[in-house]
Amino acid sequence: MGEFDLIERFFKRPARRAVLGIGDDCALLQTPAGSHMAISTDMLVQGRHFFTDVDPRCLGHKALAVNLSDLAACGAEPMGFTLALALPHIDEVWLAAFAGGLFALADSHGCELVGGDTTRGPLTIGITVFGSVPAPGGQSQALLRSGAHPGDDIYASGHLGDARLALQALQGQLSLPPALLKATRLRLEEPSPRIALGMALRGLASAAMDLSDGLVGDLGHLLKASQVGATLNTETVLERMAARSHDVWAGAGVSHAQALHCVLSGGDDYELLFTAPPTARSAVLAAAQSSDTPVTCIGRIDAQPGLRLLDATGAPMPHHFASFDHFA
Repeated sequence: MGEFDLIERFFKRPARRAVLGIGDDCALLQTPAGSHMAISTDMLVQGRHFFTDVDPRCLGHKALAVNLSDLAACGAEPMGFTLALALPHIDEVWLAAFAGGLFALADSHGCELVGGDTTRGPLTIGITVFGSVPAPGGQSQALLRSGAHPGDDIYASGHLGDARLALQALQGQLSLPPALLKATRLRLEEPSPRIALGMALRGLASAAMDLSDGLVGDLGHLLKASQVGATLNTETVLERMAARSHDVWAGAGVSHAQALHCVLSGGDDYELLFTAPPTARSAVLAAAQSSDTPVTCIGRIDAQPGLRLLDATGAPMPHHFASFDHFA
C-alpha cells in the first residue's frame, strides 16, 4: 500500500462543511459572516506524549482532543482540521483503529478532516484545527488569557489529577489497583474537550485557557498575560477538584502530597481554566449546566502580582508546582 492509497482508504471522506476538502493542494474553508477564524496546532510524539502500547483508537481520539481543547479555551466552534502523520511502517489494523477514534470525536463536534500529509518516520502526529468565533462589527468574542481583572473569580471545569496519577503508575512510580488504573488511564488517553462550555462562556468569562500542563503552571501563564495575581487555598482546590475522594486516594496508597501534586501540577487534564466577575456567578453556573460540564470556583484574582498558595490553615505555603516544559 502506497501513501495515496493509505490516504484514500483510511482518511479521505466527502467534504461536508468545507468548500473543498482532501484531494487538492489546499483545502478551502468558508467562515461564517461576521466571525474570526481560530487556529491551533499540536504535535504528539511517541515516547514523549504517548506510550508505545497505547490503544490506537484512544490515540486517534487524543490527537484531536488536545487541539479541540484549545478551541474550547478560545470559545470557538470547530470547523475542520488537517493531519500530518509520520509512520514507521503501514499497519492496516492500527490505522483503522486510529482513524476510528479520530473520526468518532471529529464527527461528534462537526469537525472534518480537510487535508494533511503522510510520510515515513518515527510515529508522530501533527494536527492543526480550525474554528470560528463570532466577531460582530469586527469585535471578536474570542476568550483570551489576557482579560482577568482583580476581584474576578477563578474557575476550573471537571476534575483534575487522574491523568497524572495514571502517568505515574504507567511509569512505575507507584502501583494502582487494576480498576483504578483503568479508570485513570482513560482520563489520560481519552480527554474530553470542553467545546460546549467554551462557547457558552463567550461574553461571560473575562479570561480563559485550557489546562494541559498543570493548574498552577497554567494559571501562572494566565496571570502573566493579564498582569494580575491570584490566591488559591490548596486544600479547597484538592477537596473540590480532585477526581477521586480522599478515601479512594488513600485506599490506593496515594499520599496527601502525591494527591496535591497530581491536582495542582499534574497536566494532561484538558479542562478549562477561566475567570469571571462575581456578578456573573449565576450566569457561569447556567453555562455549566447548559453545557453539561461541572465547574468549580477555586480562587480569586488579586491586583498584587504573583500566585499565593494557602494551606489548610490559611497560611502561605511555599510551592514548587511548576508547569510542564518539554525543554526544562
